[in-house]
Formats: sequence, C-alpha cells, structure tokens
Amino acid sequence: MRLLTYNIKRGGRGRPAEIAAIVRGCDPDIVLLQEATDPDVVKEIADRAGMKASGSSRKQSLGYLSREPIADVSWHRPRISKHAFIELIPAGGQVRIFGVHLSAVHAAWTERRRVFELRALLESVRRHGEGFHVLAGDFNTLAPGEIFERARLPLRLRSLVWLSGGQIRWRTIQTVLEAGYQDAFREHHPKEPGYTLPAWNPHLRLDYVFVPTIFAPRVVRCEVVTGAAAAAASDHLPVVAELTV
Repeated sequence: MRLLTYNIKRGGRGRPAEIAAIVRGCDPDIVLLQEATDPDVVKEIADRAGMKASGSSRKQSLGYLSREPIADVSWHRPRISKHAFIELIPAGGQVRIFGVHLSAVHAAWTERRRVFELRALLESVRRHGEGFHVLAGDFNTLAPGEIFERARLPLRLRSLVWLSGGQIRWRTIQTVLEAGYQDAFREHHPKEPGYTLPAWNPHLRLDYVFVPTIFAPRVVRCEVVTGAAAAAASDHLPVVAELTV
C-alpha cells in the first residue's frame, strides 16, 4: 500500500489541478490531506487524480482520497485539540490509518499543546490494541536533535519564539518515539534532512509517517516528494510511504 500525506494549504483553493498532478505522480492508494477545508476542491482533486473515494468537511482540517472504497472513516476531536484526527480503515481491515494535523506556530506554549494533542491521539489508538496501524500527517514540530533555524522564519514567527522564552523543548516527536513508534523517513534516511516546509525553500521537517516499531520492517520506503511542481502546488512538500500490509 502506498500512502501519501499532504498539507494542501488553505483548502487547496485555486490549485486543484496542480495538487492532483502531484497526487497522480505519486500513484498512492490512500492520501491523507491536511487543511482540506473545501469539500468541492477535495472532490475535484479526487476526480482529477482518478481516486474513487474522498471525504472532507468545512469544519475539519483532515480529509482523504482513496483509490478503493474505504470500509470506515471517522473524525475524533479531543477537547484540547485544535483539529480533529481522522481514522481510516481501508477495505479488508488489515491496517488502520490515523491522520494528524497538530497545532501550528513554533513556540514553547504551542509545543506543550501539541504534546497534549498527541497524547490524546495515542490514547485513542491504544483502544484498538496492538494491530498494524500508521500515524501520519503534519505534526507542525521538529524531531529532537534536528536544526531549528529561527533566523529563517518570518519576523512575526521569530517574535513568537522570543516571546515564549527563546528556547523550545521539542517534546512532541519524542513522545511518539517513546510510545513505541518508528519514524519511517528517518529509519530509511538517517542522514538526509527530509525538509518539507516551505516547499520553495525547505528548511523544516514537519510532516511525518510513523509505524509501531515492531512493524518497522513493513515500511518498504519513505520519501519526501520534491521538484518544481511540488514546490508550486502547496507550501508543504508531501511525504509518500510504501507499506507492506
């Protein structure tokens, strides 16, 4: 199964053809979308990309596209979360896919909020036992040890970092790892940066695919989709993972 996670920026309005071209080029079975707040645009992207099923809501950030029918889809919004999580069960039920879009802005207080949001998701996942599942999406945070180039942020965002104390303790991704998950991209590319934002001059890795560590061998490959077309279609570069289910 090939899974694509893609933040399409502000509903994808004005860019459905460009986004659909990126999706087609990746040839995914399932696409997790973030900022998919315009159902008409999502449906147009699905049609242009040749996807049989799609879903989104003006009230939610998370949406999806699928090559085949989906057995079940649901949105879950913990009280503390800005965005709902999306849970997909493809036909056959061999894997569950949880789509994520955590709170944005790089500051100490938003990192704490992301940790709370992430823990709420993990609590929901635990109810389903130990089966094969995937967490993927826009986590809006850096992994521990990765370089944060504050000077390259827009001035207003640099100011928020300064107002929050100047230092950010990156705990969200560490929380995922400590919960027993493997960073699919980092496992296959230990020395590559994997930057996904901004698409035209990437210097932050915000988009991730995780699987439980015991299922890490099921990740065949995981790549950031680059190139001029991807740089123009959205402000995020998508990430594609090929999984054995």
